[in-house]
Amino acid sequence: MALAGTDALMRWRYRLLPDHLLGEILAKRWIDNLIPFAFLLITIGIFGSVIPDFYSIGYLSDATRQLGEFLLIVIGLLIVMLGGGIDLSVGSTFALANLVALIAMNILGWPVWAAFLAVVAVNGLVGLMNGVLVGYLRLRAFLTTLVTLIMIRAVVDMLLLKFSVQIAGAYVESDLWFYLGDGTALGVPFSFIVAIVIAVIAHIFLSRSRLGWHVSAIGGSRRSAYNIGIPVRRTVCMTYVLSAVLAGVAGFLFAARLGGAGADTGVGLDIQALTAAVLGGNSLGGGRGSVVKGILGSIIVLLVSNGLVRLGFQSGATSMVLGLILLMAVSIDVRWLKNRHKVLSKLYVSPTYFRLPTRPSTLPDSGSPYALNDKLRQVEVIGLGQIEGPEDVILDRDDNLYCGSRHGDIVKFHGPDHKRAEIFAHIGGHPLGMAFDREGHLQVCVGGMGLYAVSPKGEVRKMTDETNRSPRSIIDDARVRFADDLDIAPDGRIFFSEASIRYESQDWAVDGVECRPNGRVICHDPRTGTTRTVLRNIRLANGICMASDGQSLLLNETWACRVLRYWFDGPKAGRTEIVLDGLPGYPDNVNRASDGNYWLAIVGMRTPILDLALRKPGFRRRMARRIPMDEWLYPNINTGCIVKFNEKGEVLDALWDLGGQNHPMITSMREHRGHLYIGGIYNNRIGKYRIPGADPTWTAQDHYWGSAR
Repeated sequence: MALAGTDALMRWRYRLLPDHLLGEILAKRWIDNLIPFAFLLITIGIFGSVIPDFYSIGYLSDATRQLGEFLLIVIGLLIVMLGGGIDLSVGSTFALANLVALIAMNILGWPVWAAFLAVVAVNGLVGLMNGVLVGYLRLRAFLTTLVTLIMIRAVVDMLLLKFSVQIAGAYVESDLWFYLGDGTALGVPFSFIVAIVIAVIAHIFLSRSRLGWHVSAIGGSRRSAYNIGIPVRRTVCMTYVLSAVLAGVAGFLFAARLGGAGADTGVGLDIQALTAAVLGGNSLGGGRGSVVKGILGSIIVLLVSNGLVRLGFQSGATSMVLGLILLMAVSIDVRWLKNRHKVLSKLYVSPTYFRLPTRPSTLPDSGSPYALNDKLRQVEVIGLGQIEGPEDVILDRDDNLYCGSRHGDIVKFHGPDHKRAEIFAHIGGHPLGMAFDREGHLQVCVGGMGLYAVSPKGEVRKMTDETNRSPRSIIDDARVRFADDLDIAPDGRIFFSEASIRYESQDWAVDGVECRPNGRVICHDPRTGTTRTVLRNIRLANGICMASDGQSLLLNETWACRVLRYWFDGPKAGRTEIVLDGLPGYPDNVNRASDGNYWLAIVGMRTPILDLALRKPGFRRRMARRIPMDEWLYPNINTGCIVKFNEKGEVLDALWDLGGQNHPMITSMREHRGHLYIGGIYNNRIGKYRIPGADPTWTAQDHYWGSAR
């Protein structure tokens, strides 16, 4: 088992999927959308009660027509914001598009399609200018687009002085032009239909396409995005081009609807669009947002603007109200970003009651089978300083030693002296449990990635990273997030534990604070390629080892401090029994011994205060709410031991390193040719302990699969 793991290099999207209380879904979706939904309901309620005919068909038709144009601008600004930028020039580019469309249609007499292409081309050039300045030359987006706003507004004013009279006196004979401005389809304004179609495309682009993920990644961390090979400058430039083009489409539809231009066209539209984007819940800091949130914000801003006008307020009052709303939305956004983790912890961390059996004594003179000793003090050390985090260790028939590394490698120490090391395979995630199959392939559980196979030549192949969804689960728990340890049945089926379906491997300690049965056992059959969950509701499902009957397996339930036996075949199929209960610490991996018994690694010792806290879920809940995570009460994993036991649950021996000087924390052990090889996920070495009286010819692989190659 891994009590820690490597973080993913880049998380494109949040994927925490709890199995109760809606967990992270409640915390992320409900809290993120609570404020805009509350604003929307309050706005509708207030204006609906004071404005006559607020819900009339005529008013709704006019509002949706305006919403279609405004929504296009907000979507374009949202894309820029998601990439970590800002575009204050959308109002000016909207006015420029409106004017270019009117010149093309009213003065030049171009067809509609040509006028539309002219608008897209002109606005695309404006967006390209912003994109080059901000993306490639790395100028500050706020100042750059502010200057662009001023420059484009000056161009619009000069063109108005020259062409306003001609535009006003011209008449366009085009049914298509009039339909674009005032036409409907099934009673829905055409501009609103266009906006909805573009909104759907934008949603798919941002949430399902590689380029959309690149935009979110850049907004989340531009430096990290650059380091993993994303074309940051080109992508940022593209966002500004899209923003300007969408503003151009909105201006084109506006021109078709009103057929005129004025000096105030687009004035204040940038503030309105920014207010809509932020009020909807999209982050000013980038990396977090969605089209749906932009739609919510657009509806709110449009209702407020039109409502104030219908109530008789002057335009200055409308701008002031929108400015106050924007200030409030920005304040909430900043505070939410600062306190988001704390708020999520309050809702997401949900401790439960659990009572552990009485902790057995470990005092040297107590007569306890767990009594402290110094048997591991003088073990031989292998690979000191050459490896980091050898959570599990295993040996092949040629006495070569393999272990995982927190750098995402499987390291091979050549036998028989294990002095020469090399990287046998690079997987990318932290290798946790390992087992050789009949053909000599190394099956590996990789934290955050699933089950993988490594051939004798070091070739890596994914076996599975998903299982069947729980039939009564309200969320999709099919993804394997915390594959832990494994063993292989005589018929080739691979049984592996997933420590928690609720937390990633790096959050193992939070799972311990909850102490909920979030773990499970999964079976993958290489013959059919199928994967299914066979056992659920385990408190941190951990080490797995096939029992001697070939029809059951031993499973460590870490937070419950016990070892279970689960029958997957035979007359007892489906039954679970407790083999070893009331351990003095938290069990990790379990493996076979040469005399028919089993070795068990205990990764850390129980403490009276945490045992008591497990019976106080309210205390742990208040702890998660009120103090920082680094000050929480966590399980102790600073010291451990190795226990030998039989299938009756009798403890036969205990091996300690008194004081924890040589092996302070133990997560795994393998017996091989009379020695016990010891791994630890926080260690930088592998231990080698000579077992008194053990068979010097016994190897786990030959014993299980037979010596024939």
